Amino acid sequence: MSERFANLKKVPKEPAARLLASKATKLQTKIDAPASASVEAVLTELEKKKAWVDLMRLLSVALPEREAVWWACIAARDITGETATPCLKAAEAWVFEPNDTNRAKVQTALDVADMDDDTALVATAALYAPGNMGPGEMAEHPAPPAAVSACAFAMNMTTIGDREDPLGHLHWLIDRAVNIARGGNGKVEPPGFAPVPEAAADNGKANKDKEEKA
Repeated sequence: MSERFANLKKVPKEPAARLLASKATKLQTKIDAPASASVEAVLTELEKKKAWVDLMRLLSVALPEREAVWWACIAARDITGETATPCLKAAEAWVFEPNDTNRAKVQTALDVADMDDDTALVATAALYAPGNMGPGEMAEHPAPPAAVSACAFAMNMTTIGDREDPLGHLHWLIDRAVNIARGGNGKVEPPGFAPVPEAAADNGKANKDKEEKA
């Protein structure tokens, strides 16, 4: 099993096939592992087969609902930057405090969202994450089983299209989900990212200042 997918302590200890079925989700890739195979084992097989989209799909199913919403929120920030939309702000607030008050604000944000607002996906995921259609009377109606995972998957995939290195960005999305599944906050450096040491950055700025003065 790949070390990349080890210690996913937040992922339910159930076979991957069972989790997929419970959320009405199917992989396009033929899996050689038995039906009893763990999520970690199936993720490893998908990695070997370079079935990246299915790997993302399985991660969206394997993460608990609240964690899946957070994974989607981080992806939405790739699009919005610091200027978050009302849908994204409401979804983030619900993740930090998943109560009915914040959930009602998610519903309000959705009600006024523009048709072309991709971040409506994160708000939809947050709204349905408790397992029903919403607060109040809507709580009597179960949410679609794949609602949260489908929205989280779609939000992450939406961020790939305009990237200079789509595959590299996709691996970054995968690493975020893995970090969250291990109990982290999902905010990891991009693969291969090498930040400039502070001293080197200061020297570079000093050299630039000298050149401008010259």
